[in-house]
Amino acid sequence: MEKIRCGWCEKDDLYRDYHDHIWGKPVYDDETIFEFMTLESFQAGLSWYTVLSKRENFKKAFDDFDYKKIAAYDEAKVEELMKNTGIIRNRMKITATINNARRFMEVQKQFGTFSKYIWSFVNGQPIINHPKTLEDVPATSEISDALAKDLKTRGFKFMGSTVVYAHMQATGMICDHLVDCHCK
Repeated sequence: MEKIRCGWCEKDDLYRDYHDHIWGKPVYDDETIFEFMTLESFQAGLSWYTVLSKRENFKKAFDDFDYKKIAAYDEAKVEELMKNTGIIRNRMKITATINNARRFMEVQKQFGTFSKYIWSFVNGQPIINHPKTLEDVPATSEISDALAKDLKTRGFKFMGSTVVYAHMQATGMICDHLVDCHCK
């Protein structure tokens, strides 16, 4: 019997694997949270599939998403990344990633971990929605609005409410698997 999945992931095996094993699973470690923040920020204005298909290239280009290394990137590294055809070569998004790595570490200093900070917006527990159709899944929420606003006041870039909501879905802060999906 074939597994029933959320309809958005039926494009190919890459998407199905991401849906079945990653999307919506709670993430509490700062390294993975930063990885998804970076990938989600590069998605702004593009499809998630475009970013997901380049995930391994991003991982290599951005030192395994090591935010401590990324925070120290200089203009020469930005130019190197701009020449990397394996990633999305958008100077604003690249410099935003460097900025966000620095802001990320500031939040860690204040809260102990970035995870404590970000999960506080959902009281440390995933929000489980029960959408029946893809049309029932919102692009933003009051929580993503509040988190995006707070991130902006902390100096983060490319982390608007839609990007933040997608990040919350990817890292399991919000579970939007459809009610008939095998992953719900």
